Amino acid sequence: MLEQHEERRPIRSFVLRAGRMGSGQQKALDELGPRFVLPYQPSHLDLDALFKRRADKILEIGFGMGGATAEIASAARDKDFLGIEVHTPGVGALLKQIGERNLTNLLIIQHDAVQVLQHMLSDCSLDGVHIYFPDPWHKARHHKRRLIQPSFVALLTRKIKPGGYLHLATDWEDYAEQMLEVLSAETHLKNTADGYAPRPEFRPLTKFEQRGLRLGHGVRDLVFRRV
Repeated sequence: MLEQHEERRPIRSFVLRAGRMGSGQQKALDELGPRFVLPYQPSHLDLDALFKRRADKILEIGFGMGGATAEIASAARDKDFLGIEVHTPGVGALLKQIGERNLTNLLIIQHDAVQVLQHMLSDCSLDGVHIYFPDPWHKARHHKRRLIQPSFVALLTRKIKPGGYLHLATDWEDYAEQMLEVLSAETHLKNTADGYAPRPEFRPLTKFEQRGLRLGHGVRDLVFRRV
């Protein structure tokens, strides 16, 4: 899904693949993309200016096909959401949801999240970050490709305001254990729970979560606060 090192990043945690675009996704990309997809730029964004208001700013990294993202943004129209995804079919699918739900509080960047965090987002600019069901890279030899690594979490934490939150979810137990270890070791984050957190009401059940439950995988949420 995303790269993990801040300056030299030879290891990617995503693999770009050619996915099939549905006609509705392509139409949404053509018609709504120019308005809702922000081009990558190596300079900081003024999020209040982009959304034309002051409101909480929530970042989601790797939104997949965007179903949960659209549902969360639709239920919280008093907040602004920025979604990052590298795969074009997912971008098209979320744009389709934006049109159908008439969302004005959601923008998209189709680019590597590490570079977006480094160059487009100012420190202490986010009120919350969501990372739901990132690729678990379940084979041991591929664990180095996992997104949640100390260097990435340190970068991400700098972008969250004091008092803001980082919310992760996974259906892979060993990845959850790694997430808990990495987040607990970050000195500027504090766990809101004694270990894993209850699923917040605002996070809907995703297809990945439902798949994991069918496979017998327990789903674990982690919610940490920036201190």
